[in-house]
Amino acid sequence: MFVTEKLEKENQPVKENKARTLYQKIVSPRKPKETKAPKEQPAEAREPAPRQTRQTAANPQKRRAPAKRPAAEPRKETPQRAAAAPKRPARQKQPAKTAVQQQTAVPKEELVSRSALKQQNARTRRTRKQGKPSIKAYFLGGLNEIGKNMTLYECEGDMIIVDCGMAFPDGDMLGVDLVIPDFTFVERNADKIRGIVITHGHEDHIGSLPYLEKRVNLPIYATSLTVGLIEGKFREHGLTGKVRMNVVKPGQTVKLGCMAVEFIHVNHSIPDAVSFAIHSPAGTIVHTGDFKIDCTPTWGEMIDLGRFAELGQEGVLALLADSTNAERPGYTNTERSINSTFDNLFNRAENSRIIIATFASNIGRVQQIIDCAVKYGRKVALSGRSMLNVMGIAVELGYLKIPDGVLIDIDMINRYPKEQIVLITTGSQGEPMSALSRMAFADHRKVEVGPGDFIIISARPIPGNEKTVGHVVDELLKRGCEVIYESMYEVHVSGHACQEELKIMQGVTKPKYFIPVHGEQKHLRKHAGLAEAMGMMRSNIFIGSIGDAVEINEEFLRPLPPVPAGRTLVDGLGVGDVGSIVLRDRKHLAEDGLIVVVCTINSETGAIVSGPDVVSRGFVYVRESEQLIDEARKLVYDVLENCAGSNIHDWGTMKTNVKDALSRLLYDRTRRSPMILPIIMEV
Repeated sequence: MFVTEKLEKENQPVKENKARTLYQKIVSPRKPKETKAPKEQPAEAREPAPRQTRQTAANPQKRRAPAKRPAAEPRKETPQRAAAAPKRPARQKQPAKTAVQQQTAVPKEELVSRSALKQQNARTRRTRKQGKPSIKAYFLGGLNEIGKNMTLYECEGDMIIVDCGMAFPDGDMLGVDLVIPDFTFVERNADKIRGIVITHGHEDHIGSLPYLEKRVNLPIYATSLTVGLIEGKFREHGLTGKVRMNVVKPGQTVKLGCMAVEFIHVNHSIPDAVSFAIHSPAGTIVHTGDFKIDCTPTWGEMIDLGRFAELGQEGVLALLADSTNAERPGYTNTERSINSTFDNLFNRAENSRIIIATFASNIGRVQQIIDCAVKYGRKVALSGRSMLNVMGIAVELGYLKIPDGVLIDIDMINRYPKEQIVLITTGSQGEPMSALSRMAFADHRKVEVGPGDFIIISARPIPGNEKTVGHVVDELLKRGCEVIYESMYEVHVSGHACQEELKIMQGVTKPKYFIPVHGEQKHLRKHAGLAEAMGMMRSNIFIGSIGDAVEINEEFLRPLPPVPAGRTLVDGLGVGDVGSIVLRDRKHLAEDGLIVVVCTINSETGAIVSGPDVVSRGFVYVRESEQLIDEARKLVYDVLENCAGSNIHDWGTMKTNVKDALSRLLYDRTRRSPMILPIIMEV
């Protein structure tokens, strides 16, 4: 649903250099090297080496000598031919293959054919009548929140994980980089888990994988683009080659323990998104992941509604469906509806430089922008580390098509007239370290915006980001830019199903039980109401929270005792070392500041040797509050003198007395309560 734009830091040279390497691979065409006029040489020297087949290359002993051709008379080099030689571009050196290009398909022994699947489901229906097996679902994220999606399924001692995402920190999580699920329950059951299956490559579904794989090494099954994006994250975390990655095509089914996970093609705002049909001895669970019904997608085919309908005919035990847009009536617009908007805006900005901010993972949107740029004869440049990384992977895997000569390095944009440039950038959510935000605050090292720039924000603010996006828009307007956003034009369409599409999914799958997922409480309840309006019994609907667990079979859906779950905060290299107490202290410091009291006393008598000195940070400006600081210093002196007179030499008691007395004074004078840190030294 959203991406790593919040984590990118363009001002870090090391990270930018890595992104630049990928960028250089997709910039095309490269400037041909100058070649000297070829020297006259015999025909044998110019004869190209014979092409070898794979079989011959693999078996050197079977290599056959090439048939000799009669020697031709050497061509005479003329001055005209020698001068014309540089026009022929030098042969480009192909970029070295990366891990992205060396993807491994899922082993055949782990795949299940459609016919075998039908036979298994028939046996399952017979077995259910006899033994009533059940399947359990554990929710470690994605309920009552946006992001951090993670669900575990267990049946007959086998477990699988569906998605492992991250979330952005709330406004009160000062200094926190990202939020990941609590993996305690996963680590306790690591020996039961047969693998991780991933619906698509958005950060709220793959962002926590590096942190999980560092603790519990588990195989991952995903589609090609999703695997490429995961491998990119693993390279950043030093996990390349350490995790077994399996590429699964939509329509294939993977056997994981007693469960078979079928990958079903769906439409979303990123290519290669899938839903899962989890076939188990207890029945079939349909886990949609993020989806919408797009009849004219910009990439790939329409959602495979036919397969969902087949599953409905065979019998679906439970449906777990995306609730993000459950409050929005009607249908989600097709991605192609934006083409006409871009066309109109490009016409309107014919004399301006166009800068478009969008999600880095929205490859289809980037393709639309590139196609429009080609139509209007503009060059395209990219800005933002995540944009460079994702586009590099998309080009390598064939999900993004860029005509030769269209993409240029961002360093070259000033060599072209403004009306010939389109700059695609990150920062659609107003993230402080993103490329667009840096442009707005004149902090971007390579792009300076101002009059003559036409900026399009092709995204909808994620709930909670409205203020930051508005702040960036204001700054851009102050600099003389013209800014276009969603409320003005249709420059964005959602990747999630609206109410009518959710009803269609309910209607074709015909589940016995329903669990709304992927949304806040208001989204889950609205989605549950839609299911009830479609004829679902209220007793067959479960609205859960993080840590909840349910057991499902043909006869019941019942809650189980909650499991360990919650959030783990990542701050720099620290994972989980920032808790509620640290956040409380950070909030206290941010709101009221800090007072440090330093004093030296005699270790034997307790008499004050030097000080006390009072240092203020974030509380008051000392030069403007000298009277208050002097009063605080005198109070601390009196408190320590009283301790010495009362024969109190315990440090803890002295510090407590100083803090209590000083906090009362400061609150009385300022109605603020700064954090007070007494430092008492003995000599």
